[in-house]
Amino acid sequence: MTASRDFWLSCGHHLLDRDEGERLLVTDDFLRAYLARPELVPPPEACAAEQELHRALLRDPRRPVPAAQIDAIVDADARENWQMIIAWRDHLVKHGSLEAAYLAIVRRNIAFPQVLVGQLVQVILRNMLNGCGDAFMLRAAELFFRPQKLMIEGASVLAIDEERGAATGRHSASPLMALLGLPEATEVDVLNESTADGYWERSDRFDMALDLAAGGRGLSALGDVIARWLAHLLAIEVEVEPVAELRDASWNWYVGLSTDATRIGDAIWHGDDDLDDAARAQLIGLFQLTFRDPAYMIEKVRGEPVYLLLAMTVDEVLRLKPQNLITGLPIANTEAVN
Repeated sequence: MTASRDFWLSCGHHLLDRDEGERLLVTDDFLRAYLARPELVPPPEACAAEQELHRALLRDPRRPVPAAQIDAIVDADARENWQMIIAWRDHLVKHGSLEAAYLAIVRRNIAFPQVLVGQLVQVILRNMLNGCGDAFMLRAAELFFRPQKLMIEGASVLAIDEERGAATGRHSASPLMALLGLPEATEVDVLNESTADGYWERSDRFDMALDLAAGGRGLSALGDVIARWLAHLLAIEVEVEPVAELRDASWNWYVGLSTDATRIGDAIWHGDDDLDDAARAQLIGLFQLTFRDPAYMIEKVRGEPVYLLLAMTVDEVLRLKPQNLITGLPIANTEAVN
């Protein structure tokens, strides 16, 4: 494999600058990319106020936009879209780096549409994984920003992009897909040693399945991505390793990596060691996280392992919540690590 090959072109990482710490800096071109979103490109019948706002922002994407200018837009849906995207733009510009903007959203529980937050996570991951030559890690990182439909086949737990696996076969592409001339998805292949070399050329199609079976490359790669995520965003070095079962685990701190995983973790915390079969079936991954420097941990669990749980919904969909890694770990001073 060639580590220098590009991937996830549609996330717009090539439109961004980087500071000395390799954090992503907002540029005018990156802000203009939002103006290519279908819900923001005014249709021919759009009112003059909307047409003028779009043209003005294309010229100067950082220009102030008074509330009255948005209120003058006739269509109610268009007004709502513009209010949201201007609030989003202002948030990104205010924080300078995309990493700082993301941390502020997570720590202050700021309500933005998931589609925007997911795209922010993707471009941060793209920056974090720059030069990565391991297709398994790149595919595992997709779980951070794209829901997965899981298919249990014998010992395999195949994660297939939810949109790609939908019955319609339709794929909701980024506006940059068309601008860059990137092809649409055609079929799903399972990522393995023989198919891994093809990941780069089809990375924007999200059409490769990842096996999350216990003891396999998928869960191990996901643990590696989690470790890199924390190192990049919080400058905390950890080791994350998959473990086979909870038996004899010191269950003093845990983080659910999905809503259902948190529910299962809570049940274990409250002494329900005998999970019912339905709950056990939902739990598809368990990791042990160890801080390399225990001084970063709060005193009552300092030096002890943290357990990370990964669980799917009852309809076999995995919606990983990377924000739980930021807010849920026993870090002594969360605001100091960013």
